[in-house]
Amino acid sequence: MQILPWRRTATVIAAWSLATGVASAQPSDAAAIQAQIAALQQQLAALQESLRPNGAPASDPSVRTLEERLEQLETRIKVLARQIELDKEQAAERAKTTPQPAAGRSGFSVQSADGQFRLRLRGLVHSDGRFYLHDTDGRGVDSFLLRRVRPVVEATMYGLFDFRVMPDFAGGSATLQDAYVDARLTPAFRVRAGKFKAPVGFERLASASEMTFIERALPTTLVPNRDVGVMVHGDLAGGTVSYAAGVFNGVVDGGSGDVDIQDGKDAAGRIFFMPWRAQRDSVVQGLGVGLSGSYGIQRGAGTSSGLPALRTSGQATFFSYRGDDGAAGPVLADGTHTRISAHGHYYYGSFGLLAEHVRSSQDVRRGTVTDTLANTSWQIAGSWVLTGETPSYRGVTPRAAFDRNAGTWGAIELTARYTALRIDEDTFPLFANPSSAARGADAWLAGVNWYLNTGVKLMANFERTTFEAAGTARRRPENALLTRLQLSF
Repeated sequence: MQILPWRRTATVIAAWSLATGVASAQPSDAAAIQAQIAALQQQLAALQESLRPNGAPASDPSVRTLEERLEQLETRIKVLARQIELDKEQAAERAKTTPQPAAGRSGFSVQSADGQFRLRLRGLVHSDGRFYLHDTDGRGVDSFLLRRVRPVVEATMYGLFDFRVMPDFAGGSATLQDAYVDARLTPAFRVRAGKFKAPVGFERLASASEMTFIERALPTTLVPNRDVGVMVHGDLAGGTVSYAAGVFNGVVDGGSGDVDIQDGKDAAGRIFFMPWRAQRDSVVQGLGVGLSGSYGIQRGAGTSSGLPALRTSGQATFFSYRGDDGAAGPVLADGTHTRISAHGHYYYGSFGLLAEHVRSSQDVRRGTVTDTLANTSWQIAGSWVLTGETPSYRGVTPRAAFDRNAGTWGAIELTARYTALRIDEDTFPLFANPSSAARGADAWLAGVNWYLNTGVKLMANFERTTFEAAGTARRRPENALLTRLQLSF
């Protein structure tokens, strides 16, 4: 038998080892396997040439044995290459159906590969402090509190139907804030049903995580919070016009409801215009104006008067209607309830401005005496972002998150607000006690917000509220220092 030179033997051993490694490789090493196959094929070609030095006869037994082995290796290589192709096809098919988890500043989510189904978990926590300065009347209690603790579950089904559930565990009790289904038929026509914010007011409609101030201004006390109903809404003309209209059970000013105790319902609607929204370099791009309102028949009964109590930003009650304090009995809602809100905003550069006016009118009754009482409120609020970002109705997004090592500090915003509310003169003395209920309230506020990133915000507000007396009794001003640590995702 012919003895192969040592170099030829080494080449055979290398080729055999390489083929063995290829055959035993895992499908996940597809790229490496393909490279090994190409290298092996080159070595096989070189080996075939080296097997016949000086015209060695093909009938040489050692040559025939090696050639048979080479043919076997070539066959195995072809089989393995086909297996790699099949593995790629199967991986592509699995990718079409494998759920895709994600985590980021918008929360935690998992969705189907085609994006038609999605589940997202979000959250909001407000850890507040309330401190009352020069509170000689003892109307306020200095305290730390959890103002909001809201886990949020959102889902999308078939790429068309959105679902949202948001409870609130602040104060140690559970309250259902949102629970609704939204059908996104087209951008111009969507249908929402369940419990959600009625489309009345302006500052009320902003998310609690996007508020410029720790507490909303006095106009918000005259519009509904969350109610149960059905609503159509959408955006027109490329988003320059938005609208909403719906029918709801009806709630008191500033209140929320889950059930209804009467047949009367509220119709509510809103329209908002931003004519220059698409003009990015225009000085009026951030100008928007809107109008909203509601109309319904609401009647109180028994212990449910259907009428509100009004509070300051420090959550101290400064006005309420008479209860069952005499032969005439309590004051009750007794008929037509209308609200109208005119509002707008303007944002340019680092400057932001928001204005709102609300009028709420309600038919009331006490005993056999009836009347229609109208309360009004307004606010004007401004902000200036020291770090150069542009504010918006949805808050401020820092250009760079707080990072000591990188020398970035997030965004810092200065805020100010003036707000006032007036009670109808005919309310006193029959429907409200002038010795305990104020005729009006005026409040000015100065504050600062520090946006460390999109999920963490520190806020501090000082607000001084003065009261207009309805009678001879005078109420001392409220000086409230409010702080907040916000975590949202």
